[in-house]
Amino acid sequence: MTSQSLSDGGAAPWRDQRLSPTERADALLPKMSLEEKIAQLVGVWVGADASGEGVAPHQSDMISELPPWSTVIQYGLGQLTRPFGTAPVDPVFGARSLAASQAQIVAASRFGIPAQVHEECLTGFAAWRATVYPTPLSWGASFDPELVEAMADRIGRSMRAAGVHQGLAPVLDVTRDYRWGRTEETIGEDPYLVGTTGAAYVRGLERAGVVATLKHFAGYSASRGGRNLAPVPMGRRELADVILPPFEMALRLGGARSVMNSYAEIDGLPVAADRGLLTGLLRDEWGFTGTVVADYFAVRFLQTLHGVAEDAADAARLALRAGIDVELPTVDAFGEPLVEAARRGEVDEALIDCALRRVLIQKIELGLLDEGWQELPDDVASLRFDDEASQDIALRLARESVVLVRNTGVLPLAVASRVALIGPVADDPMGMLGCYSFPNHVGVNHSEFGLGLAIPTLRDELARRVPMLTHEPGCTVTGDDTSGIPAAVAAAAAADVCVLAVGDRAGMFGRGTSGEGCDAVDLRLPGVQADLVRAVLATGTPVVLVLMTGRPYALGPELDDAAAVVQAFFLGQLGGQALAEVLTGAVNPSGRLPVSVPRDAGGLPSTYLAPPLGRRNKVSSIDPTPAYPFGHGLSYTTFEWSDATVVEPREDPTVWPVDGEVRVRITVANTGERAGAEVVQLYLHDPVAQTTRPVVRLIGYTRLPLAPGEVAHVTFGVPADTASFTGLTGRRIVEPGDVELRFGRSSGEVAAALPLRLVGTERQVGFERELLTSVRVEPLVAVAQSA
Repeated sequence: MTSQSLSDGGAAPWRDQRLSPTERADALLPKMSLEEKIAQLVGVWVGADASGEGVAPHQSDMISELPPWSTVIQYGLGQLTRPFGTAPVDPVFGARSLAASQAQIVAASRFGIPAQVHEECLTGFAAWRATVYPTPLSWGASFDPELVEAMADRIGRSMRAAGVHQGLAPVLDVTRDYRWGRTEETIGEDPYLVGTTGAAYVRGLERAGVVATLKHFAGYSASRGGRNLAPVPMGRRELADVILPPFEMALRLGGARSVMNSYAEIDGLPVAADRGLLTGLLRDEWGFTGTVVADYFAVRFLQTLHGVAEDAADAARLALRAGIDVELPTVDAFGEPLVEAARRGEVDEALIDCALRRVLIQKIELGLLDEGWQELPDDVASLRFDDEASQDIALRLARESVVLVRNTGVLPLAVASRVALIGPVADDPMGMLGCYSFPNHVGVNHSEFGLGLAIPTLRDELARRVPMLTHEPGCTVTGDDTSGIPAAVAAAAAADVCVLAVGDRAGMFGRGTSGEGCDAVDLRLPGVQADLVRAVLATGTPVVLVLMTGRPYALGPELDDAAAVVQAFFLGQLGGQALAEVLTGAVNPSGRLPVSVPRDAGGLPSTYLAPPLGRRNKVSSIDPTPAYPFGHGLSYTTFEWSDATVVEPREDPTVWPVDGEVRVRITVANTGERAGAEVVQLYLHDPVAQTTRPVVRLIGYTRLPLAPGEVAHVTFGVPADTASFTGLTGRRIVEPGDVELRFGRSSGEVAAALPLRLVGTERQVGFERELLTSVRVEPLVAVAQSA
C-alpha cells in the first residue's frame, strides 16, 4: 500500500508543498498506527561498536543485539545515527550506502518517510577525510564569530552534500571547572562570549540546511569536582545567569532547530526527566518549537545511572513527559517498552503524538516528505569532505586563536638562530586534534586506515622556516619515563633558543588526557612534562613554552621563568602551520584567552565570573587570582587606548535609563610598526545589587584589525537589558543603581572606566530582552608611528 492510496482523493496532503509544515504534519499524524508513531521517535545505530572502545558513555553496556534490519524499519524510522562517523568510510561510497539505506526505509514503511540522518560536527564533519577545524576553545580565543559562522557554513555544506540533515553541535556549556575533560569542547568561561560565538556557529550550520543541535541543555559543565556526568550542585541563579544565556542567544540569534538534553542531574533532578526545564522553560517560556533529542542513552540512564526510573518503560515515560522527542543513538526505551506501556495505558498516547508532531514538522521542513525527494545527491561522484576553501578557513581560525601569553622579546624567533624543539607534542599530528575530531574520536580504533588527512606537526612546519632546528621529545604526554629528559636538556643547552611544546593528547573515556571522560585530578601537566619543563628552564637557554592543550594548566613559577608563553587549544589539521607562523613572526598573534590561566594546580579551579568573596581576600589563605586572566593576549605590535567617553550625552552623561541604551566610545591606535588586531572588550561592574554579582563580566567585544599608525573609534551601544540578572524573586530584572562600564584589554586590565547610574523603576525582563551590545567601528586619519 502506498502513501498515495492512504489519503482522501488519492493525493497525500502531507506531501503537498502548498500547505504549511504544520498542516502537512497534522494531516499525516492521525493516519499512523501506534507502532508507526513510535518508530519516528527513535534512531538506529547500525554500525555501533560494542567492543568497549566506543564513542559514547557506557556504549558497550547499552548496545545489544539489534533485530534484523528489515524488522527495525518495518514501521518506518526516525533517525539514522552516524553512518559516516562510526567507522572510516570513503565519502562517495558512504553517500551511496546511505542512499541505499534510505531507499529501503522509504520502501518498507506505509508512508515512505525517510530517516533524518545525524552526525557529530563540533570540529568539522566527523567523517573520514573531512577537514578538522580548531576546537571550540580556539573559536573562543579568536573572538571572531564571523569566521566561526563561515566555518560552520562549510561544515554544513559538506554534510548536506552527503545526505546528512542534523549536526550535534555546537556545545554551549560555559566551563566552570577546568578539570572537566570536556573543557576543550566549550567555547570559554564567559556566557556572552559562548553565546555570541555559538549563535554564529548555529547561523552557519542552519544556513547550509543542517539542523543545529544545542548541547548540552543544561548545566552539564558545572559538575561536582569536574567529573563527567557527576551531580551538579548548582543554584537556580547560576543556572539562569551563567548557564542558560548562551542557549537563549543560539535560539534567538542563531535559529537552532534542535536541543539535546544534558546528562546532568541538577539538585537531584536529572535533566532528562525535568519537565520544568525541557518544557516549562524551553517551550512554554522561550517558545521553542523544534525537537529535543536525547543525549546518547540518556533515556535509559534514568534507570541505570540516576535511579529515578524503575525500568525502560518508566524511563521512556519520564523522558517523554519531560519533553524529549527522540531517543538516540539507537532504539531502546522508546522501542518495544514504550509500545507496550502505551498499550497498557501507562503512557498517554497524547505525549507520543506531541513529540511525533514536532518530528514530522522538522522532517517536512527538511524536504524529506516532498514529492521528488531523492536519496542520492546528483553530484555524489565528486563528493569531497576536505577542500581548499575549508582548509583556508581552518588555517585562518587557527592563526587567530593562537594566544601570545607572555613575551620578553624572544619572539618572533630569529630564523637564523639555533633552535631546539623539545616536547612530546612537537612532532605528534594528534596533538593538534580535539577528542571529537574523526581521527581521535573514531579513527584511533581503525589505525589501518590512517589519518585520512595530511596533518603537519609543529616540527614539520618549523623545520621549513628554521634551518638550524634540532628535536628531542624529552618524554611522552603520559607515563613516568624520564629517560629522555637528559637528551632534551642537552639539545636545549646547545641552542640559542628552545621551543618547548607540552600539552595534552585528546581521547575518550580515559584514553586521553583531555576530552569526554578524561577528567583531571588537578591542573598539573600530565605525566612528567612538568619535570621536563623545569629541567629545560634550568639550562638558562631562553625558553618559548608552547602549550598545546584542551584546558588551561597551572605551571606556577615556571610561567614567570619562560622567556615567552604561547597557548594553543587544539588548532586542527593546519595548527602546526599556524603555530610556526606565529612563532616566526609571519603571523602577528591576536588570540585572547577564553579561559583564565590559573597559577596554582590545587584547590578549586575558579573562573573570572566571581563575586567579591570569590576573589582574593583576607578571610582565606587561598589566593585564586589567575596567572593570566580571561581576555588576556599580547601582540607583536602595540596599541594605545584613549578618550573613553559617553557618546551624545544627555544633560547628565552618567544617566542610563533602565529601559534604554547608552553609547560609549573609545579610540584605539596601532602605535607599532606592523599590522595587528586588537580585541576591544567591554565589561560591566555592578558594585551594589540585591544579589551578589561578578566583579566584572563581559558584555561586548570586537576584533579590530589596524595597520601601523591606523586609528579607529570603537562605539558600543549597550542596552540596559545587558545589565540584568536574577533578583531576589527568581525573576530576571534590571535594577536601578550605580554601575560602571569598563573598557578592558582583558578582564583583569582596565584601560578606562565610565561611571553610570541606571535610573527608573526596577524592570522585569525575560527571553525577549535585548541580548546583544552593538558595535560600530569608525576608521580615523592615521597618526604618525612611534619611533
